This record gives sequence, C-alpha cells and structure tokens, in this order.
Amino acid sequence: MGLCPFFGVSKQTKPALSMGLAVIFVLMVSGVFTWAAYQYLLLPFGIEYMRTVVFILIIAASVQFIEMVILKMSPSLYKSLGIYLTLITTNCVVLGVTVLNTEDFFSAGKAISGSFFYAALQALSAGLGFTFVLLLMSGIRERLELADVPESMEGIPIAFIIASLMSLSFMGFIGIKI
Repeated sequence: MGLCPFFGVSKQTKPALSMGLAVIFVLMVSGVFTWAAYQYLLLPFGIEYMRTVVFILIIAASVQFIEMVILKMSPSLYKSLGIYLTLITTNCVVLGVTVLNTEDFFSAGKAISGSFFYAALQALSAGLGFTFVLLLMSGIRERLELADVPESMEGIPIAFIIASLMSLSFMGFIGIKI
C-alpha cells in the first residue's frame, strides 16, 4: 500500500519528510471526518454501502486542502512533491485506515466505547509508520547515490530490492506480542 509516493518521493530526505507529514495530516483529517460521516450520516440513514464513495470524497477534499496550503506556504516544496502530493488521494493506505476504522471500531451498527479516540490514534499511528518507513527509504537511497551500483540496477530496480528487504525485516516484528 502506498508504493507510488513511496518510490516517487523517497529519493531525498526533505521531500520524504514533507510527504510523510502531509500523509499524517490527511490520515488524521480523513480518519476523524470519515468516522463522523459513518457515525452520523451513513449509519442513521442506512446507507453504509456508500462508505467507499463518501470516504474517497472526504480524502480527496483533505488532499486538496493540504495541496492549497503547501502551494501557498512553500511553492518550492509544492514543486518538489509534484504529482505525488495529489496521489495521496489514491494512496491505499489512507482509504485502508478509514475502512479499518469502521470495521474495527463499530459493532452492530453502533460505535464502540472510545471508538473516536481509537480511530484518531490508528490514523496517527499509520501516518507515523508511513513517515518512518519513507524516511528510512530516503536515507538508504541517498546513500546509494554514493555507492557503486551496477548500471542495470540503478534507480527503480534497486529501490524495489531495498523495499523488499525492508518489508522482510519489518515482518520480523509480527511475532512480537506486547
């Protein structure tokens, strides 16, 4: 999930951090607003089947908002993020978190106790995790610019290999129970 901005923005640390912060913001806004839309709009009117459409509209609106803010505050950052900023809308991580919030924190058509807090916490945690991995990848890719990599492996091929190795290393945490 989220590979397009992951590979597109992870060449340098500064744009990677900016993208991570943008994703955190979009996840938080989307998580909170989609929880409210599900609780106060979709459930009461019995139109839960419209969940994906409503959630995508909320996500797209929050991405447009942050795009306008970044353009106004830092045109150079806006230019460095390029199309990848807009692609947050189609980032499966954002939609995945919002859908997980409704599946994990609603039971029998009602919100469980503390579900709003849990939904916001899950959105924040997913954003922080995405940012952490994006920063790790950007650090590795910056170091690779100085390494002697075979010409056929430069760019995307070596990035995919690194992403694969990172995913394998993170899978080691699955067995840890807290």
